[in-house]
Amino acid sequence: MTADTPARRTPAEERLFHLVLALIATDTGLTKSQILSTVEGYAQRYVAGADNASLERQFERDKDDLRDLGIPLETIDQLGADGDTKLQRYRVSRDAYPMPDDVAFTADELALLSLAGQVWREGSLSDDSRRALTKLRGLGVTIGDAVIGVAPTLRALDRAHNPLTVAISRGRQVEFSYLKPGDARPEVRLVSPLALVQHEGRWHLLAYDEVRDGERTFLLQRIVGTVRQRAGTARTAAPGDAERALAELAELWRHNVATVRSQPGSEADVVLRNRRGSHSEGEVLHVRSTDLTLLADELAGFGDEVQVLGPPALVDAVVERWERVVAAHG
Repeated sequence: MTADTPARRTPAEERLFHLVLALIATDTGLTKSQILSTVEGYAQRYVAGADNASLERQFERDKDDLRDLGIPLETIDQLGADGDTKLQRYRVSRDAYPMPDDVAFTADELALLSLAGQVWREGSLSDDSRRALTKLRGLGVTIGDAVIGVAPTLRALDRAHNPLTVAISRGRQVEFSYLKPGDARPEVRLVSPLALVQHEGRWHLLAYDEVRDGERTFLLQRIVGTVRQRAGTARTAAPGDAERALAELAELWRHNVATVRSQPGSEADVVLRNRRGSHSEGEVLHVRSTDLTLLADELAGFGDEVQVLGPPALVDAVVERWERVVAAHG
């Protein structure tokens, strides 16, 4: 790559995967500068000794995304330097992902799993990942042998993301079908797209609804089918629109609190307990979410590992999902 060639932008899901990989691989943790200078997705844009403020802001957003995904990111202060972000170290503890209490393996099964893990590890690390781990070793960072302790589920970009990005850059109106929670059929929306923002690991579109005459925020994963550009010139986004949309989503997140009881040692307990903003009272967890409909989907997927205590609408939503499963499968 020459000095005139811009660094390739790594997609968000790839950058998060490389970040998790690096944080799992180290037992002692990594400083922010080590992460930014070595991890794929940051290292291409990192300039030693220069102002990397935009890259540091990206890392702060990525930390929130990891916590939203239930990945237990630990922050370790250096002795005598509490709160000094330049000296703080970050890691993901493999011990925070225990096997469920009712799962056990024989010696032969453990041997086979160990062999399969070695094959997976060798086959799954990209060249960029191998170079980053080698560079970290060169910096004196202790790298653990088991880098397969977690296989994080990272959301890929929604199908609507790219066409909306193009429409925003061209200043064009778009039309799409949008399925709201509880509706049987999607509604067609004609909007001026203003900004795309990511919150709780999900992409949202701030747009002006040309038919309903007002601003709306749309969750991209509820856009059904194709996003179609229209001939009309879109309204222009005002400075700070994206920040305002994120602030409104954050306000929803602060007020939407679910109360659940999780089975100790279960996957649900690990994921929910480590979500950003969660706090516990013994086995009872208070979990925040911008969208209680999506939270109902997630909680229902945990089955009997969770008991949903409130709010009542969330309890009803989870029970309704379980009833649909029973009806479909007997």
